[in-house]
Amino acid sequence: MKILKNALLVVGLITVCGVSINAVQQEDGGAGNTREDKATSNITSGKSVADSYRIEALPMPEDLDFAGEGVPLEDPDVYERMDRELLVNTYWQSNALLLMKRANKYFPLIEKVLKEEGVPEDFKYLAVIESGLTQAVSPARAIGFWQIMEGTGKDYGLEINDNVDERYHIEKSTRVASDYLKKAKERFGSWTLAAASYNAGQYGIDKQLERQKVSDYYDLLLGEETGRYVFRILALKEIMNHPEKYGFNFDEKDLYQPIAVKKVKVDTVVKDFPDFAEKFGINYKILKVHNPWLRDDHLKNASRKTYYIDIPEEGYYPPVK
Repeated sequence: MKILKNALLVVGLITVCGVSINAVQQEDGGAGNTREDKATSNITSGKSVADSYRIEALPMPEDLDFAGEGVPLEDPDVYERMDRELLVNTYWQSNALLLMKRANKYFPLIEKVLKEEGVPEDFKYLAVIESGLTQAVSPARAIGFWQIMEGTGKDYGLEINDNVDERYHIEKSTRVASDYLKKAKERFGSWTLAAASYNAGQYGIDKQLERQKVSDYYDLLLGEETGRYVFRILALKEIMNHPEKYGFNFDEKDLYQPIAVKKVKVDTVVKDFPDFAEKFGINYKILKVHNPWLRDDHLKNASRKTYYIDIPEEGYYPPVK
């Protein structure tokens, strides 16, 4: 089960795509009636609900692509599936806005790693739908921005134990996801199928391609989750790249900002991370916020392995009291 759940939340006073939904109690010219009262009155008196608010259909973008691979919108089934995800993700306004705020903070690092690994930048939206750009833990114990299972993480060289879990390390987990996706691209010859395989597994996609005798994601009949997977990526790519088009209005100051860090080399045991943090003018909470891969309040490190711990530069947080 993935962390992001599609839902339709139309609540309160919201303006999206020029659409106003008034459910806020606001005095109406001294008449003593709230707008909510008037909306209810309209309904009971037989007036159209549209007198109070409107929800509009969304225009389909003329050209959509994932990693440079076109989306066949001329196929009516593809068109409807794309329309569904645009509607659901546009009108889940609070979630979409949070994703945009977080993306400003985390996309620069993810984009840098994807570029270094030779993976198209569009895959940053895969991380968005996997975890909402949070250190999520699924019921199946898939963990981190890229929702990596323990076995997969270890197979790709991540350290995972009670003391350290590098699935929570954004840079390292992005490199693991990149390795997986490059291997999938080599196997299928398509970045779109590589993305689908991140959800269904490479064997699962291979099996369905062979069974259905097709070679393209958009021609496959898949289960609900994988069948929607790439369309969700495409929808969030479109909305997050064109927020004003979809009614999202914000300033740069409204977005979460990246925090500059310095990397402190550690190749010994750390007996107490609260004490360690204090030496750098921060508290234990801030240390863990920037290093969620440290899973305990100490570091055993009997093998004297080298780690690099992120310490925020001065000026981002209030002084430690």
